[in-house]
Amino acid sequence: MFKRIALFVATNLAVIVLLTCVCRVLGIDQWAAQRGMGLGGLIVFASVFGMGGAFISLAISKWTAKMSTGAKVITEPRNESERWLLDTVRRHAEKAGIGMPEVAVYDAPEMNAFATGMSRNNALVAVSTGLLQQMDREQVSAVLGHEIGHVANGDMVTLTLIQGVLNTLVIVLARIVGRVVDSWMSGGRERDGEGGIGYFVVVMILQVVFGLFASLIVMWFSRWREFRADAAGAQLAGRASMISALQRLSANHGDNTLPQTIQAFGISGHLATGVKRLFMSHPPIEERIAALQGAR
Repeated sequence: MFKRIALFVATNLAVIVLLTCVCRVLGIDQWAAQRGMGLGGLIVFASVFGMGGAFISLAISKWTAKMSTGAKVITEPRNESERWLLDTVRRHAEKAGIGMPEVAVYDAPEMNAFATGMSRNNALVAVSTGLLQQMDREQVSAVLGHEIGHVANGDMVTLTLIQGVLNTLVIVLARIVGRVVDSWMSGGRERDGEGGIGYFVVVMILQVVFGLFASLIVMWFSRWREFRADAAGAQLAGRASMISALQRLSANHGDNTLPQTIQAFGISGHLATGVKRLFMSHPPIEERIAALQGAR
């Protein structure tokens, strides 16, 4: 579990560190500093890199998900089961007021499903073969409702915005604090350009530290949106069916074979205890069930 959490955090931090290295190699930092770029200019500069990478990932999310999971989109149903899947997703989508998403099935032993896509009307909903084999149709319908809830709530776009804003803040704050530290280390002397190697090292270290805290915020939002998606699933397929589906999901024991890049979009996440819970993308299933049972 610790390795999985470390991999998630490292992936997010690597994006920011890579952007810093690119800026350094291409001389973008130095170009900005030599032109006396103020705070406003720095924010614009950081936004291009921080927000740009996040939205590029969102734009190609459907393609990435299909390629990484081997998901097969159902264009023409080959059997009654696939026809039922399409009809159920269509019914939920119409009730939620969104466009019909692409529907796909991917091969995986555990019960899981995910939704991704650029917008409410351009999404993908995929379910695992394990889920179809181990759940009854009422439970599967609830899971599909949960995923449609994510799409209808705009969770993919919101998560991307949060990640992009946090990336931007990390880049800006690291450079501001880096300047202060570099000035202190140089005895208050003004430096030409972007500063010395000490500035670059300080910025890299601060981006790792700030990026760690940013990951905590992203994971908090990810857990919160699961409760909203469960409520949507209950509304679309019935509360009893959604609770039953979550109870069935508990048999996964935290197993999740989804690629790291889309694990946060699955209905089932990893288990963790103690401090590690802060890095969980999903709340414990018992808490999700309790929230549905206590809903009015």
